Amino acid sequence: MLTAASFGMTAALGRLNMIHALAAGPSSGYQALVCIFLFGGNDSNNLIVPNDTAGYQNYASIRENLALSQGSLLPIVTKTGKVPYGLHPQLPGLQALFNGGQLAVVANVGTLAQPVTRAQYKHGSATLPVNLFSHSDQQGQWQTAQFDGYSHTGWAGRTADVLQSLNAGAQYPPITSVAGGAILCNGAQTQPYALIPGSSPGLSGYYGSTADNARLVSFQQLLTFDTGVSLVQDTSAVMSQSLAQSQILASALKGLPSLQTQFPTTGLGPQLQQVAQIMQARSTLGLQRQIFFCSLGGFDTHTSQLPTQQNLYSQLDPAMSAFYNATVELGIQQQVTSFTLSDFSRTFQPGTNGGTDHAWGSHHLVMGGAVRGGDLYGTFPQLALGGPDDVGTNGRWIPTTSVDQYGATLAKWFGVASTDLPTIFPNLTNFTTPTLSFLV
Repeated sequence: MLTAASFGMTAALGRLNMIHALAAGPSSGYQALVCIFLFGGNDSNNLIVPNDTAGYQNYASIRENLALSQGSLLPIVTKTGKVPYGLHPQLPGLQALFNGGQLAVVANVGTLAQPVTRAQYKHGSATLPVNLFSHSDQQGQWQTAQFDGYSHTGWAGRTADVLQSLNAGAQYPPITSVAGGAILCNGAQTQPYALIPGSSPGLSGYYGSTADNARLVSFQQLLTFDTGVSLVQDTSAVMSQSLAQSQILASALKGLPSLQTQFPTTGLGPQLQQVAQIMQARSTLGLQRQIFFCSLGGFDTHTSQLPTQQNLYSQLDPAMSAFYNATVELGIQQQVTSFTLSDFSRTFQPGTNGGTDHAWGSHHLVMGGAVRGGDLYGTFPQLALGGPDDVGTNGRWIPTTSVDQYGATLAKWFGVASTDLPTIFPNLTNFTTPTLSFLV
């Protein structure tokens, strides 16, 4: 039976507009962006917690049964203002990176077409994202920066479109997903390659025998057969291109020395290990700009949030720490920036059964040698139910930094000119500060 060891081919079948218009352009040093999507809505209220006496007491009194004990928090102090916070106790590796200057927190980021106040929200005078607290809608909006309808492209894909000249001549796509299909990765010209971590790119079932080789030739002939049906022809073309890309990647990975960095074997670890291995082949692939998509699911914590989040963070922390160490091993830590996304945060006030409900603004992590780490960027919300940052009375924070600003900061570091940023992030012109300063 014909099987695919990677689902690069399968993922590509649904994308019939595969076009690689790689125009010639100037060369530049290698840079990569790595997205880590926390699916389900990560409760970032327990990711980073105020650690001064008054701030912690306020947190503990409202969070009640979901409050982490102050003694368990991993202390960090921001460079700006010397404000003390504590990270979740399952994040010691990220604490070390924060204190070492390779990790930053970007506070209260969310889907936001324009600045919104509590009064505007209450009076219905603000332009709000459609289906604001819906998982699928918010996942899509985080990835597309399109808040009033569906988009066929994501902001990472559009970023790759703008920077095509930097990858001129490369036969392998600039975007790789190791976590399935993601709209974030789709551009108008750029389409991603999808790979199962640890698998061998290409087709399985062909082992070099005479019969295997004959079957392979027949399969390749079928892909070039003129059926006269445009849908079949387009599908065959996509399959042929994906097979070619699989072969290119397999050849590039072949014979590479094993990474010495040890990755955890569960959750996010194998994905980030695969990303590091592909980065190891960057010269052979001929890419000067690469974007990767990874994910960790399970953050929809309507019940049993404390043990669930403890388990998830115990996977997130060693995986991200190992990945940073791998970039150091490869000598590219200054050239690789990793960042988190998630559907939304969760209500500050607990719900029933030890869980929380869907909310809005969320805190995110940015990691890498080019990060101005050891600090918090953006504006931390006032943790008051019914306060100026709450859309209601249970702690759904109105974002103070938009997805557009967050993504534009990453894209500008990646090489996108300031004049091109609004073509990628359509709402960026609605904000007086289009980019933040968390990257060098």
